[in-house]
Amino acid sequence: MKRRATLASLCLAPWVLSGCAGSVDATHWYELRAEPPGPAVAPRPGDGAVWEVAGVVRLPGALDRDTLVVASGAATLLPLVGHRWVEPLRDSIPSRLVADLARLRGEGLVWRAPAPAGVAVGRRLRVQIDVLIADAARRSLRLQARWWLSDERADAAAPELGQANLDVPLADNSVDALAAGHRAAVWQLAQRIVA
Repeated sequence: MKRRATLASLCLAPWVLSGCAGSVDATHWYELRAEPPGPAVAPRPGDGAVWEVAGVVRLPGALDRDTLVVASGAATLLPLVGHRWVEPLRDSIPSRLVADLARLRGEGLVWRAPAPAGVAVGRRLRVQIDVLIADAARRSLRLQARWWLSDERADAAAPELGQANLDVPLADNSVDALAAGHRAAVWQLAQRIVA
């Protein structure tokens, strides 16, 4: 156990030290880029039903902040001082998720709630992210999410439930790689939901 704690401390050192490097007033800004990582994919409309995605994606309280954070030990979260999101994750994750779902399903088949007047919504999607945190010891970002996809027909059955448990590898121990890992996690979540 002591050896794992030491290993975790060594893995966290680059992230923590990068927060201390340079001027105390220096702030580094990160964003979830609009374009998803990786090659472009051809849309798969599935049944062709129009999806309306809830405007809010529920996030853990630890992510409801502007500062990037990493996990340490059994229950500690370390904010990376001087490393901030340009747009809070509570705003950027729903936007990127809707855009990614639209890329995967096709133009006009995914809308963020409320859908525009005249759009016949066939299914409604709600998403909740339970875990989205970097694991320094494994140099990866862990995402656990659940979603509910309900049919809007009067005779529809109960909502379809889905879940994802993803480990997104980080390119290195830099804060930039950590931020890019968040974007990759949202993209992989969209792929899982469409699948």
